[in-house]
Amino acid sequence: MSRKQVDHDYTLRSMSNLMGDRWKKVSDGGERSLIKAASSGSISNQGATAGASAAGASAPAAAAASSSTNTRDLERAARKQFQQDVTPAFVYVLAAFSALGGFLFGYDTGVISGAMLLLKRELDLSAMWQEVLISSTVAAAALSALLGGFLNGLFGRRVCILLASFFFTVGGIVLSTAPGKEALLAGRLIVGVGLGIASMTVPVYIAEASPPHLRGQLVTVNTLFITGGQFTASLIDGAFSYMQRDGWRYMLGLSVVPGVLQFIGFLFLPESPRWLIQCGLTQKARRVLSQIRGNQNIDEEYDSIKNSIEEEEKDSGGDGPVIWRMLTYPPTRRALVVGCGLQMFQQLSGINTVMYYSATILQMSGVRDDRLAIWLAGLTTLTNFLFTLLGVWLVERVGRRKLTLGSILGTCLSLSLLAIGFLMSAQHSPPVTVHPLDPAMANSTCSKYQMCEPCMLDPRCGFCYRENGSTLLASSCVPVNKASTEHAALGRCSNSTLMRDQTYWAYNYCPTSYSWLVLLGLVLYLAAFAPGMGPMPWTINSEIYPLWARSTGNACAAGVNWTFNILVSLTFLHLAQYLTYYGAFFLYSSMALLGFVFIYGCLPETKARRLEEIEALFENRLCSCGASDSDEARQVEYIRVKGSNYHLSDNDASDVD
Repeated sequence: MSRKQVDHDYTLRSMSNLMGDRWKKVSDGGERSLIKAASSGSISNQGATAGASAAGASAPAAAAASSSTNTRDLERAARKQFQQDVTPAFVYVLAAFSALGGFLFGYDTGVISGAMLLLKRELDLSAMWQEVLISSTVAAAALSALLGGFLNGLFGRRVCILLASFFFTVGGIVLSTAPGKEALLAGRLIVGVGLGIASMTVPVYIAEASPPHLRGQLVTVNTLFITGGQFTASLIDGAFSYMQRDGWRYMLGLSVVPGVLQFIGFLFLPESPRWLIQCGLTQKARRVLSQIRGNQNIDEEYDSIKNSIEEEEKDSGGDGPVIWRMLTYPPTRRALVVGCGLQMFQQLSGINTVMYYSATILQMSGVRDDRLAIWLAGLTTLTNFLFTLLGVWLVERVGRRKLTLGSILGTCLSLSLLAIGFLMSAQHSPPVTVHPLDPAMANSTCSKYQMCEPCMLDPRCGFCYRENGSTLLASSCVPVNKASTEHAALGRCSNSTLMRDQTYWAYNYCPTSYSWLVLLGLVLYLAAFAPGMGPMPWTINSEIYPLWARSTGNACAAGVNWTFNILVSLTFLHLAQYLTYYGAFFLYSSMALLGFVFIYGCLPETKARRLEEIEALFENRLCSCGASDSDEARQVEYIRVKGSNYHLSDNDASDVD
């Protein structure tokens, strides 16, 4: 491969001396590394041995040069290994306080599942108000996530996280003191603003502050905190469900505690060094880099970031809005399509339907008791947390691409199992055996239903029945009370006094012996989703954009996530009504299958690459990147010579020799 060497300070020979030998694959459990250098002693010994052999060689000059190069290679390897071994504890403290935003994200999205069962009874909420209270938070999050890109570029990551903590705290206070559903709506909107800003800022902040060999794990810790927040919310829901009244106030108000803790912590944490360099605050950036890298040499990383920013400003299309520059610059446009596609398929695979409505889904499957449904929903969030922990362990071992592909395939299969559970319940739906002769039934559609399944799918009707062991007796389909769905409008299920002798009122579900299959489907769904499709869209989006586009790219991806979140959460109950429950979950399963095809074709591997190197993965046409970069045997490295990038390929022997 020929290159012009004119106007450059270095020949190809001297470039090889600068970068050392190529990356080599060694038998280290599948990981790529440089030539191993376990100790300074081995370096000295090998250098001395090479020097001695050079003295007696027929070509002493060439041998001496070879010895010098080998020693330099080993020194670089040792320095790299040393840097990995002594990651400062401050990086973990920074990631933990940042991830409190993820904890609040998980808590506020998870707590509503159990709180809604109490709210709809105490405040007589209609199905529309239930959907509005859930989706209003998501709508506010979608808008504030888009605004968050502008705020991140203007004020920095640290200020935006402080702002999100403030909104979480104020929202929690409003929710805990709300006198009615209107004030609840206001509190949910305030919390939504905090969610949107935190969801796009925290992964970027952690990614920019983390060393490359820990970046995937530390960004995934944010998702671990999200699932931890959801699990904590389920425990809080279960504990306060035993209160006669106002248990939901404690459920919704306790988010104030982590909000205040994060706000106080970030008063003492630094800004992202990459944002500081971008703003020209170079001395402050060097101090922050020294603080988060400990005793490591920061010159190479600092120069890499600074030079990358300069090159990006030249290549990014000049002036104009950042989003326009992203769309007109092919690598960032492709990265944006991949990032937004990942977030879209994360939501279309139904995760927040499961998280928001997990207790309701369990009731739909036949679980009668509110408290039991809440505790079983807690089991699903525990599964989510534990398998996200597995994802933290796997992300730097398996890689982002393989982990995401395996996760979405398992998600598709488990959604099918969930749908089969509801299908079996529908096919074995109990019959209506009693048709009340009350005159009020004459104009009701409930009287025409012969089975529980169609009766339950009609929001105006409910199923009243007696139970004797495992046998259902005297079952009827009757109109629901317009004031409250907790009782029928007439007959023996119209009030608690008449509901004796094992008489039950089922609204939104049918009694069935297949509840266990739905619970199994939920657990397997979360076990498949949590390690990959849960954290990877956030982790990958924090990596794939160049610095000048990182805030805007993450804002757009988070906006897409929240937009499809609101689409799915607003339509779930209506989808269940018109497509049946099993039809809705078969639809989500097909969306997950489409996501698998998209990820297989378009997602490259970003493991162990510097943030400044990842842009090159999107230089080819969109759906060639997944296949070409899944080959882990290929390693690409760039060095900068007088502002130019040389692409050093393992397949080209003439690059360095």
